[in-house]
Amino acid sequence: MNNYEFTVEEHQVQTRIDKLLTDLIEDVSRSQIQLWIKDGSVQLNNEPVKSNYKVEEADHITVTIPEAVELEAVAEDIPLDVIYEDDDVIVINKPRGMVVHPAPGHPNGTLVNALLHHCPDLPGINGVIRPGIVHRIDKDTSGLLMVAKNDVAHESLVSQLKAKTTKRLYQTIVHGVIPHEHGTVEAPIGRDKRDRQSMAVTDQNGRDAVTHFTVLETFEKYSYITCQLETGRTHQIRVHMKYIGHPVAGDPKYGPKKTLDINGQALHASVLGFTHPRTGEELLFEAPMPEDMSILLKKLQDSR
Repeated sequence: MNNYEFTVEEHQVQTRIDKLLTDLIEDVSRSQIQLWIKDGSVQLNNEPVKSNYKVEEADHITVTIPEAVELEAVAEDIPLDVIYEDDDVIVINKPRGMVVHPAPGHPNGTLVNALLHHCPDLPGINGVIRPGIVHRIDKDTSGLLMVAKNDVAHESLVSQLKAKTTKRLYQTIVHGVIPHEHGTVEAPIGRDKRDRQSMAVTDQNGRDAVTHFTVLETFEKYSYITCQLETGRTHQIRVHMKYIGHPVAGDPKYGPKKTLDINGQALHASVLGFTHPRTGEELLFEAPMPEDMSILLKKLQDSR
């Protein structure tokens, strides 16, 4: 069994416990959290709790869940926004809210389930649960992902990521006014020792992480920026922007409770570039900002 322990912090006070745990435990749905609460797997201060309980500061929450098992991903007829496809690679524009691969709490409805229907030959590449997946973006981040359709393509794309030759550019809205046009955050990222479900800048077992950013517009309380990844650590942009005091707007895990309403972080993987694994051609793709984020940005622009 896996045990998770959380102590409620000031900024989390008065959040429903089922919502809080959905934010804290990645890739687990709120309905799954509610089932765990119902069967007693969630304890509040060593006592059972109800899903609608609003947490108080210093509340101690314990979650006991079964060990993760290797799931058998099944093909599902889920529409995909295919930006590019040939015999070797496929580039997808993932919507916000879609999990990339199955996990306990998210056995279906994922990008992998959709890909297995779209590309029936994928199961032999990179294992049962992550067929063809080369990199991932968070559930509530939208944008471009490249997927390998055969072993040769998979090896090539993974090598390009390791060599830092791919181009990955994100659009995001962050809290606060950044006073300079360009910046680089170079700070190692690892598991947060206080919360194993989160990442943090840490010198202890942290892996090197580099994010370059450019400020496009500033507003009274926010900045609209692009971030270019040199490395690809878990939650990298979200952690780095929090580290420099400009957390991503709408981020339920790393941002403030009072933020812009976008049902997830205002973060979009807008540009993806790589070398084609067979032809050697340099490919570059762009995906427009999703509508809800575009509306949010326009409201900020109109309020100036």
